[in-house]
Parts: sequence; C-alpha cells; structure tokens
Amino acid sequence: MAIIRLITGWPGPSGFGSATTAEQVTAGIDASGLTVIITGGASGIGLETSRVLALRGAHVIIAARNMKAANEAKQTIYESNENAKVDVLQLDLSCLKSVKACADSFLALNLPLNILINNAGIMFCPYQLSQDGIEMQFATNHLGHFYLTNLLIEKMKDTASNTGIEGRIINLSSIAHLRTYEEGIRFDAVNDETSYSDKKAYGQSKLASILHANELSRRLKEEGANITVNSVHPGLIMTNLMKYSLNFMRFMKLLTFLFWKNVPQGAATTCYVAVHPDMKGLSGKYFLDCNEWPASDFARDPKMAKKLWDYSNHLLDTVLRQP
Repeated sequence: MAIIRLITGWPGPSGFGSATTAEQVTAGIDASGLTVIITGGASGIGLETSRVLALRGAHVIIAARNMKAANEAKQTIYESNENAKVDVLQLDLSCLKSVKACADSFLALNLPLNILINNAGIMFCPYQLSQDGIEMQFATNHLGHFYLTNLLIEKMKDTASNTGIEGRIINLSSIAHLRTYEEGIRFDAVNDETSYSDKKAYGQSKLASILHANELSRRLKEEGANITVNSVHPGLIMTNLMKYSLNFMRFMKLLTFLFWKNVPQGAATTCYVAVHPDMKGLSGKYFLDCNEWPASDFARDPKMAKKLWDYSNHLLDTVLRQP
C-alpha cells in the first residue's frame, strides 16, 4: 500500500501524500511571530522550505556555508514575497568552530527561536576528514547538527516557556538510513578509511540523524520541555546534494522515475512537521510523505540512541579541547 501511495500520490492518514507540495501542506497556516533557523536553506529543498515558511509569515534565518548563495536565496525569496522576513548567517557544519560562531551570531540577535530545521547535508562524497579530523559525512550530517542543536536548545526552551508556543526541531534524515554498516553506527571505526563506503557512510549519518532526534525527544519529555523533535525523509529529489554521484543518480532516476519528487514536493514533509497543527505534541517520530512511518530497527533502538548521544558528546569534548 505504501508503494502504491508513493507512486500515485494518494494521501495517507494525514490527508497528504507524496504528490503534496510544501505550499499545500501549509495552506491557511499563519506562521507570523515564529522564528525559524534552516541549515542549508540556500538551495534545493532547503530554499523551498525557507520560501514557503517565509510566505506563511515566519522570520526565516538561512544558515549556509556559501554566503553568496545565501544572499541570492534571500533575494529570490524577496522577489516573490516583498513582505518576507529573511536573514542569513554563515555556517559550515563540518567545522565546529563555525557552528559555534553561527550559534553565537544568532544568540546575539536576541530573537526568539521556535523552530530549528537541521536540513543541510552532503551525500556520497569520497573519503575525507573534516577540519576537526572526523569523517566528512558523519561530521557534516550528524555532528555539526548535534552541536548546533546543543548550543541553541536553551534558547528554544526559553522561547517555548515564555510564549507558550510549542518549539519544534526537525532533523532531515533519509530512507538511506536503511543501508548503513552492519553494526549500524561504527562507534569504533567512524574514521576508518580502509573499510569506507560512501553509500554506507551516508546511511550511517542519516541513521544518526534519527537516533539523535529520538534521544533528544526522550530527554526533553523527561524535562517537561514544550519542544518536539522529529525526523523526516524528504523523498528522492534531484538537487545539488547529489553532486558527488550525479551520473549514477541520473541513471537511477531513469530506472525508478515513478518514485522521484520535485523540489516543492520534497519540502512538503519538512514544512508539515514544522508548522502543521496536527503535529502538536508528536515527538520522537519518523515521517515520510507527511505521514508517520516506521524507521529501521537500528533507528528505533533506544540503547543505540543513548550510545550515540554519549559518543557525540565525547567527540565534541575531544575536538573542542584541541588548541
């Protein structure tokens, strides 16, 4: 049934499906008064998410590595919506110093923070280490977002407490989390070059995105914080994310074209989870095509989620102690 819905676009229990666009899932929603940070909001589904949330009245902060692209994205949004509220911040998720600088820059603006969308990422890159000495896909897709979320979570708690408005954190994962290494997360071999697989390393990083969301959700529930945390699979979309495997992905698209989405459809699940009223109170879930969906056994393993949380904090401590 799920495959049929994906191909046909038939809606699921939420009333939306694979053919739904970001504008459609947010129709009639007033997001004015909300402040949103979107990492990687300068291109692809991040830009569409930024545009649509700004269209609904949110103050959107685009956090991106390429400031030229971020400012061009800001201008593009203004051209279609002169009343948009958009700002840009520089953020290189593969560099923890850059993550800290971005968080500090945002906090200095003295704005509330209602929604954090951890959208940016890289995919299928050749083996390389980040500036901090961590495998690049794990560093960018997981650890950078883990650190950014840690740095901003108190601001989100304060905003939710002071306004009474539920805060929401969304981690963009992928159905690729199903294809990871045999042990799920290679805690003892994240940086191992000899056994590196660009596809499995990507799957590992996207599995980490779900586990991070689930563990953070659990902790916030224990605290009684008015913040939900969920992860989403946006779908198969041809964007710059695929620059390292463009020819391969073009070939795959020819074979599986019925399963692919356009960018407005790809941004729909993120926007749905970020602002739709039906999402109120739902946390620690995984969404596909704007509907809750069971993630892998690894992704639903609370012990692995806790181990990843501790491991990620250990990595942060190790890197941040370096001179």
